[in-house]
Amino acid sequence: MVRVSTGTGPGPGSAPGSGDRTQTQHDDDALGEMGYRPELKRTLGNFHTFAAGISYISILTGTFQLFYFGVSFGGPAYWWSWPMVFCGQLMVALCFCELAARYPVAGSVYNWAKKMGGPHVGWLGGWMMMTATMVTLSAVALAYQITLPQIDSWFQFVGDGSGKNDQAANAVLLGTVLILFSTLVNAFGVKLMARINSAGVFIELIAAVALIIFLAAHITRGPSTALTETYGLGNGQSLGYFGAFLTASLASAYVMYGFDTASSLGEESHNPGRNAPRAILRALIASFTIGAFILLFALLAVPDLKAEELSTGGLQYVVLATLGDTIGEVFLWAVVVAITVCVLAVQAAGIRLMFAMARDNNLPAGSKLAKVSPRFRTPVAPAVLIGVVGVVILVVNINQPQIFSVITSIAIIMIYVAYLLVTVPMLLRRLRGTWEPREGAFSLGRWGLPVNILAVLWGTAMSLNLAWPRAEVYNATGPQHWYLRWGAFLFIGVVALGGFAYYWFVQRHRTGVLAEHRFEAEDPSAPPPPTTPVR
Repeated sequence: MVRVSTGTGPGPGSAPGSGDRTQTQHDDDALGEMGYRPELKRTLGNFHTFAAGISYISILTGTFQLFYFGVSFGGPAYWWSWPMVFCGQLMVALCFCELAARYPVAGSVYNWAKKMGGPHVGWLGGWMMMTATMVTLSAVALAYQITLPQIDSWFQFVGDGSGKNDQAANAVLLGTVLILFSTLVNAFGVKLMARINSAGVFIELIAAVALIIFLAAHITRGPSTALTETYGLGNGQSLGYFGAFLTASLASAYVMYGFDTASSLGEESHNPGRNAPRAILRALIASFTIGAFILLFALLAVPDLKAEELSTGGLQYVVLATLGDTIGEVFLWAVVVAITVCVLAVQAAGIRLMFAMARDNNLPAGSKLAKVSPRFRTPVAPAVLIGVVGVVILVVNINQPQIFSVITSIAIIMIYVAYLLVTVPMLLRRLRGTWEPREGAFSLGRWGLPVNILAVLWGTAMSLNLAWPRAEVYNATGPQHWYLRWGAFLFIGVVALGGFAYYWFVQRHRTGVLAEHRFEAEDPSAPPPPTTPVR
């Protein structure tokens, strides 16, 4: 039975009460238990943490960016991969909820992997997640190119879009501007980022619901027709349509992750031990529900279900063809807002992860990367570094879109692997009887073991599915190269083994909470760490 705290606190607009102070003390004590002193300013409320999770998932960004992929490889029946991926990711999210209640700390995946599996597992999980986040930042920024030029050709600054490299170069230009904006906002403090992010998420949610209503008003066929149409894509495949469906399911797997961001801001949130688990579940469930209806009604409303444009223009084509240019462009502007806040959330999560690893002196120049700005109360150096790396990734791949698509796909796999580096050690702790959720907070109770097993099985299966050496995914255009087909295994192997070799021979000898961040470095007047473990 899933249990959550039954305590109640004051409403969002009321003054902090004793319940809030007690909760905040617990969250600070949890930091003390891990050896850290509170440094980041707690300014985020319930909606801010929910918005962080849902903006990272960003339904309007993901569905509009990848709908064409799902239809191309699985036909309209690929829709069934959406609930399939949700059920698997829900198992992972439930495990994360217990951890978020127990350890409400920045850089959640890194610190959870460290607490569950030890420092070596924690470092590898953090390294994989950090590398993937920087590539994901660049990949999401590219989504501007898919939407803005469809709103107005004025946004095609490089050529007219018909040249061989016009769209790729323009995508880099638009993406660079977006990353620079996100870097400035994140560097100026979490409160500014949260305000923009929350406003953007509010617009995204309103637009998403409105889009569902508008598409529902233009339905031309029933679900029995749309959701069984496969275009005959399974013909000639060894696994039949199931093989095509597994390929198409990547479109859904690429969207429904990042819900842990709601917890990664734990040191800057009010009552994260209570609010973060709720925010994780709400973000995932809301994203699934809204996305399922958008995809469903898009397939039911598009004028021609077998139109070639479904596989090229994607949801943008459906919206414009179904609702007309004027109304359609209004919704496309909402997609632009969604892309913007998604980039903000991805970079915010990466900043907290880099800060958390640097605070443990687990990165080169750790003291500089972990330095908190006394003015903005946020780690500025990680914001700048992640922004610079994101732009460099864009520029390096400006004329190599195939290589970039391979690296982007691999980044998603690395996130799934990083999740496994949390759920697998957590499962081992459950089997050994050493896992104890926080008393009175979110707990899976007797369902913890089966849910954890399913989370591990799902993460393993989807990681293999994502990495499988499909030519259509990793070598979509000629000439064929074996190293592209096996790019996932090669790239992840190099990143994991190379990174871990550096950690093992160099960094692990320096690891340890930096003196200026240790709990013992707290002001003498501060409350001492708890004398008994917080459960």
